[in-house]
Amino acid sequence: MNKLLKIIPHVMLLILLLTGSNFDSLAQCPMCKTTVEANQKDGGKGLGKGLNSGILYLLSMPFIAVGSISAVYIYRKRRENA
Repeated sequence: MNKLLKIIPHVMLLILLLTGSNFDSLAQCPMCKTTVEANQKDGGKGLGKGLNSGILYLLSMPFIAVGSISAVYIYRKRRENA
């Protein structure tokens, strides 16, 4: 258990660095990609940006949930040790 407590800050830092990095990802489902490409060929410009924003919005909820659970766990452990 003591080893696990020493590893947790390093894992949290790695997760923070990976989620905070700013790079473009080309990983979209084929249906979404096809829809955006067809819309851009027809002259539409707003759908691609809106689709990416929607994907980021949907992905933010699991990160908020995990962060909240982690914060409560850390708060309880620190309060228990004090």
